[in-house]
Amino acid sequence: MSRKTNKSVPHPVKTDHEIGQDNITPFGLDIHNPVFLISGISILVFVLITLMFQEGAAQFFNWLRPFLTSNFAWFFLSAGNVFLLFAFFLMVSPLGKIRLGGQEAKPDYSYIGWFAMLFAAGMGIGLMFFGVSEPMSHFASSMGGTSGEAAARTDWVPLVAAAGDVIAARDLGMAATIFHWALHPWAIYAVVALSLAFFSYNNGLPLTLRSAFYPLLGERVWGWWGHVIDITAVFATLFGLATSLGFGTEQVLAGLNFLFGWGTGGLAKVILIFVITAIALISVIRGLDGGVKVLSEINIGLAAVLLLFVIIVGPTLTIFETIFSGGIAYAKEIIPLSNPFGREDSNFMQGWTAFYWAWWISWSPFVGMFIARVSRGRTVREFVFCVIVIPMMVGIIWMGAFGGTAVSQVMADAAAPVKDASLELKLFVMLEQLPLSTITSLLGIVLVLCFFITSSDPGSLVIDTITSGGKTDAPVSQRIFWCSFEGVVAATLLLVGCSEALTALQAMAVSTGFPFTIVLLAMCVSLYIGLKKAYKDSPL
Repeated sequence: MSRKTNKSVPHPVKTDHEIGQDNITPFGLDIHNPVFLISGISILVFVLITLMFQEGAAQFFNWLRPFLTSNFAWFFLSAGNVFLLFAFFLMVSPLGKIRLGGQEAKPDYSYIGWFAMLFAAGMGIGLMFFGVSEPMSHFASSMGGTSGEAAARTDWVPLVAAAGDVIAARDLGMAATIFHWALHPWAIYAVVALSLAFFSYNNGLPLTLRSAFYPLLGERVWGWWGHVIDITAVFATLFGLATSLGFGTEQVLAGLNFLFGWGTGGLAKVILIFVITAIALISVIRGLDGGVKVLSEINIGLAAVLLLFVIIVGPTLTIFETIFSGGIAYAKEIIPLSNPFGREDSNFMQGWTAFYWAWWISWSPFVGMFIARVSRGRTVREFVFCVIVIPMMVGIIWMGAFGGTAVSQVMADAAAPVKDASLELKLFVMLEQLPLSTITSLLGIVLVLCFFITSSDPGSLVIDTITSGGKTDAPVSQRIFWCSFEGVVAATLLLVGCSEALTALQAMAVSTGFPFTIVLLAMCVSLYIGLKKAYKDSPL
């Protein structure tokens, strides 16, 4: 059998495989067999069983997350360190000169459009939900000091406490928060996105997760080894998105209840998820450039307005001090915070960091593939720097502004309302202490909604690409199917979880993030082999 190559790419891989060759076309669809069927049926079975046995499912979710994070926190933290070190190695090594798509390739999007899309897809909902709540949580626990029994700590303090020292507690809280939103998570995205972009644009392989493993698996990547990789990616993406939708739903309902007294029960959650999903479907139908690109740029504009408003009308000097001192504290504490072994702050490491790394990893297939779709023409060095460093700077500023404002309110008044507000309410309670609170709170709600849409749309696109064998022009109805499925899964987890809804969501994010971490570690090896070969074939 002849070996086919794609001569339009700089380093084509010889393979007999053709994009979509294993696809079937029932009812006018164009789906990969068996990835689509196994993924779709498995998720449907999960939804049905969860709804049929709600009490047992709730107990299972309550057990699952702490089991995984307590036993495998060292694994998640170690993997996060590997991804970060590997990404920086690629940036500073000669391999960084390689250009995605070849040396003559030109970027498809401007820097502004590129930044807007990767930011909106990668962290928007999280910054809205945790921008106030996380710095406040770490500040409060640090102020409270450590506690324990039987020689084991029971507190949630990151590293060591700063009991009674408000400035030290603030800086430690900011360092812990920035740690969860800066270098490590974006390195995870960068590794996945770079792998997909390189093997697609430089090797001519389909834009699917399995293609990134061609140097390790060869032609076996088109068989069951590849099917398992893609199915794992679908699970991780869907449940990662469902977790984010759940956080967004809880926050939006809390905001609407806070402002207008709207209900927050199960029916309200389902209705809101239905509305969000319906709006996301419109974006899906409009396509990448007409939908998510436009919404992403609008999102970034609105987020910038809200950020500048908080900085200007809030405690401006304190905010800049928090940003500066928090950044320094992060640089000082990043190594102890990254340490996976011998930690005394087990609650923080397991309950915060391990969950975050699993959540980021579960998001990485969809964010990575989406970033890959819009990153042709960038060098490896430019890509890694922009995908990791730029979002880190934005995260530090955002957390410093919102978290710093909330902490300053507590420092000025120990009984400040934001101190005891629930996680999903902290943003709105903080804004209430500033001028034009109703307008800014509504803007916050709109931002959460829009950020989810800019996550759901590319997420559906990515899942559809994976389940259609790498095709990027599959029928729109397939993206509609997956977008709707995301809403169904999120609604199911929120309803079953009841008061522990966020626990259920987090449990599924962690459970899908765990196996995919193994996949990503192997991906690092495969990417290095591929880049090294490309560099050797045409030294720059």
